[in-house]
Amino acid sequence: MTREVAEINILEWANNKGLLDPSNLKTQMLKLVAEVGELADDVIKEDRKKIIDELGDCEVVLTIMKEQLGVHENLPIVQAWEKIKNRTGKTVNGTFIKD
Repeated sequence: MTREVAEINILEWANNKGLLDPSNLKTQMLKLVAEVGELADDVIKEDRKKIIDELGDCEVVLTIMKEQLGVHENLPIVQAWEKIKNRTGKTVNGTFIKD
């Protein structure tokens, strides 16, 4: 299955569950925070299988949030790249510290 097909399926599922209403954006934000917390827990435990699962859960919520906001295609990732592409700095203990 391609990423595009998965996103279409996610949005169809979310629509059937009534999750795409833009008024639910704050609820989806809280869901994302919960999923990121679960992801952090699995990273600490070094459980690769669960890490992959939680990354997927985060992507599901982000896909729903993009739809709620009417943001399509790759706009967020392209904007993020444009913001970071010329950053300079150094990595310390696995964290990039920008100048």
